Amino acid sequence: MKRNSGYFGILKNYQLYFMLIPGAVYIFIFSYIPIYGVQIAFRDYMAYLGFFKSPWVGLENFKRFFSSPDMEMILYNTLFVSIYSLLAGFPIPIILSLLLNYSPSAKLRKIVQNVTYAPHFISVVVLVGIMFVFFSPTGAGSKIASVFGINSGLIMGTANYFPHLFVWSGIWQSTGWNTIIYLAVLSGVDPELHEAAIVDGANIMQRIINIDIPYLMPTAVILLVLSTGNIMNVGFEKVFLMQNSLNIMRSEVISTYVYKMGLLNSDFSYAAAVGLFNNVINLVMLVAVNQTAKKLSGYGLW
Repeated sequence: MKRNSGYFGILKNYQLYFMLIPGAVYIFIFSYIPIYGVQIAFRDYMAYLGFFKSPWVGLENFKRFFSSPDMEMILYNTLFVSIYSLLAGFPIPIILSLLLNYSPSAKLRKIVQNVTYAPHFISVVVLVGIMFVFFSPTGAGSKIASVFGINSGLIMGTANYFPHLFVWSGIWQSTGWNTIIYLAVLSGVDPELHEAAIVDGANIMQRIINIDIPYLMPTAVILLVLSTGNIMNVGFEKVFLMQNSLNIMRSEVISTYVYKMGLLNSDFSYAAAVGLFNNVINLVMLVAVNQTAKKLSGYGLW
């Protein structure tokens, strides 16, 4: 028996396993124990009866959601905003990191990095407040929009503008921060590869395609898989803060619907069923995209 395998390997590296304990305890308490409560999605849950004494209704809560007149609107809004965010926001950090990597001016690169990183540290509440002021009837955003013929009266209250405002404000806030990972990967590229490519007469675009992109591919694929696994999880806080009675037809998503049904209407079982359906879709998407990515690129989470 090898002394560094199995039980002996754990003893040899016991310090590392002790460091895992806080994270494992956190995940167990906040991720595994709550699974116990998932059963209320299959019950007509009543708080005074508890989990086991509440009557079992099976799939009735799911059938109620699937037959709800709001289901189609909610699913469409959730998928549209999620896919829009993924398609528009995923490639931009990669492009920005490549531009910064090839910037001839170190000073310019630092300025751009600081300017693009800064929005990440703005809270969601402050961001939405800025948007309401910026796109108010007298705000600078509304005046700029009027130049392009856009109705500047109630931009934040126009339903069709909601997805664009939500997605692009998120891109503005997160792009600079997301470039950190890609810049770190690009910093690990062997300079001799670029030197050899330059000697062979390769231009910048050819170097990007044949050297940088292959290095970025494993990281990009993993981040894409992780992002796809959360495709149904549109951020509740930002949507809820941007939501109003005028844009509700485009801003009502699963997370806000679960909040209203569960906490405001006290329909806990129904809200739990909708939330469980949402998480199952995320799991299926994660597995499917991971398998597809492994077949196409050879990279995946597992």
